[in-house]
Amino acid sequence: MDSFEWNKIIGAVLGTAVFIFVVRIVAEHVYEPEHPAKPGYIVEGVIEEPAAGGAPATPVAEVAPDWGTVLPTADIAAGQASTAKCAACHDFTKGGPNKIGPGLYGVVDNPRAAHPGYAYSAAMKGKPGNWTYDELNLFLKAPAVDIPGTKMSFAGIRSERERINLIAYLRSNDDAPSAIPAPKPAEASAPAEAPPATPAPAEPKGGAPAPAPAH
Repeated sequence: MDSFEWNKIIGAVLGTAVFIFVVRIVAEHVYEPEHPAKPGYIVEGVIEEPAAGGAPATPVAEVAPDWGTVLPTADIAAGQASTAKCAACHDFTKGGPNKIGPGLYGVVDNPRAAHPGYAYSAAMKGKPGNWTYDELNLFLKAPAVDIPGTKMSFAGIRSERERINLIAYLRSNDDAPSAIPAPKPAEASAPAEAPPATPAPAEPKGGAPAPAPAH
């Protein structure tokens, strides 16, 4: 095969490669998908990650519920239904076994990291105190934010109403349910402003008038 034939073969190969490259560039521009700036919906119980990745974004701060008002009207049955999200890791029966997470029977107002036989994380053991209503609310909203380093990988429950119902169920799931606090008193209205003081009459330029002579 002479050099002319080889040149034709090499030219054909190069021409094909250039053609494929051009077609690929054109196709990428024509069929490039448009990615939305923000997802069309948010999956419940998942905390959004910051744009650059990393730790979960800190949830927006919210006022703690008035437990004396919300607990008596909470939907305990709905709270029990919410435990389906937790059942893979926790048992809720009295004397039930530890699973991936500790048993949660009678957890309300009991000390953290106190369930017998469970190996808690150092982060959980390092935060003293009881599982009060406020503490449970913060933890259930975003476990990794409330106690960084916790072994609990659940992202959290965004809905405050769902957390209230779940905490109401956890309270009821006890031999002696924790007391419901009294409702918070209504905030007193700000006192009315005092009316401005009436200015004293101005004295004449010549000073006070001389007293009348006595008779």
